[in-house]
Amino acid sequence: MFSRFPVISILAYAVVISITAMAFYGLIGFDQARLMPELLQDQYIQQILRFSLLQAAASAVLSVMLALPIARALHFMPELPARKAFLRFCLLCFVMPTLVLITGLVALLGRSGLMTGFMPNDWNLYGLNGILIAHLYLNMPLAVRVISQQLAHIPDTSWRLAQQLKLSRTQQFLKVEWPALKSSLLMLLGFVFVLCFNSFAVVLALGGGPGATTLEVAIFQALKYDFNLSEALTLSWLQFTIAGLIFALIAKLGKLNWLSADTHKQRWQPEFGQYSQRVHQGLYLLAWLLLALPIVALIPTLFKAQLKHLDFTLLFLACVRTIVIASTCALFATLLAWWLLIPIRQAQLRKNESGRIILQWLATHSLVAPAMVMSAGLYILLLPRVDLERWGWFWLILINTVLLLPFVIAQLKPRLLQYDQQYWRLSANLKLSGLGQLHTIWPFIRPAMLGSFVLALLLAMGDVAVFSIFGDNSWSTLPWLIYGYAGSYRMAEAALASLLLLALCTLLIVLFERKRLYEQ
Repeated sequence: MFSRFPVISILAYAVVISITAMAFYGLIGFDQARLMPELLQDQYIQQILRFSLLQAAASAVLSVMLALPIARALHFMPELPARKAFLRFCLLCFVMPTLVLITGLVALLGRSGLMTGFMPNDWNLYGLNGILIAHLYLNMPLAVRVISQQLAHIPDTSWRLAQQLKLSRTQQFLKVEWPALKSSLLMLLGFVFVLCFNSFAVVLALGGGPGATTLEVAIFQALKYDFNLSEALTLSWLQFTIAGLIFALIAKLGKLNWLSADTHKQRWQPEFGQYSQRVHQGLYLLAWLLLALPIVALIPTLFKAQLKHLDFTLLFLACVRTIVIASTCALFATLLAWWLLIPIRQAQLRKNESGRIILQWLATHSLVAPAMVMSAGLYILLLPRVDLERWGWFWLILINTVLLLPFVIAQLKPRLLQYDQQYWRLSANLKLSGLGQLHTIWPFIRPAMLGSFVLALLLAMGDVAVFSIFGDNSWSTLPWLIYGYAGSYRMAEAALASLLLLALCTLLIVLFERKRLYEQ
């Protein structure tokens, strides 16, 4: 099954590894930059490391803990109003451009925010408070979707057996739900931890000072303000090593357990009493309220916009460029992820656990590589060698494609591994040709492929970091336009452009999820 694709897979791995290697080489080769191990003994660097670990761990634990009861409410009460809309809204929150969220949180909880009067007198959005709130908003919706999907994979027979044995609600959770959730929860904790550990824009905007700085922000400061490439390189390797080790450990401990071939749809589940139903309904309404408030807070700002002075042609062209660039990145990331997963699936079938972990880490290592270092390192390397004014768009797409891979692989891998466990031996015994194998596997993985493409598309639409280095103001995207409006204190125009980008993301989510559900 895999013998026809090794060259393509090798080339895919070569591309992904080469991008990171070129970025670090660009930093090392410029002005005799070197590693500075003595920095690790500096108290300020140690404080930054402690805060980076603290905020990432707190964000991950809180996101998963708060998502669990909400996901259970969604699963056990499918009759909740606007349930599908809420799941789509969760996806929108996860892929929401960070700058849009920060603008909404400042309008809601900032010094003159709409809800600030209801907060304690010593309330301050900037610092650990704001960082945790922003990370919860971005990552808890992802956890809700993942946990609800895992609950849907519990077979009906488990619930029927639990009812026959007259297990209590606590026993049902421990004996039925927890075995299906614990491995995915561990993977989810590690995934969210790495995302928050590598957080940049949220900490930069809401950190509030040196006491709330992460390694990613320290790397940015070393590059942007001090131009100390040796310090940036040392901190980059420190972040890359810590995040990589944690991610590798979670990948080894967290496993995917597929329960049966027909558990992707829930047909029967236990009934809950009136009190439990009221609790689930309350949690559901509270989740709607908390997630909607930052977006609603943007609306009053629109009334200050001077629409007659707004360049709608510029907005339209920025939307078109955003969709074209993001679609290209998403398409390449989905294809690249397919080729990268071939050796991983082969290692899984051969029960080569160490090989699977190494291959998976190589394929998804861009999740733990500092994005700022990758962009800046490649820019320094390419500047004297390539006409970036002419070819900047190519490197913009390539870097974004590599940065999207961990998310696409995480979305696509479970379905492919499920197919291999259930149908690979039959496919191998039938000795199908390559085209025949594709016809066999495609109906099974089509919804996952569509979901992977949509996720990559939405994430790419919010890119600001890579565009800030390789982009050009003459062909600005919508997120960069928002950044320009906010930077020039045109907050009304920034709010309008932000809501336009959110509306575009919402439309795409609705269209693609309707198509995915139709195909299922």
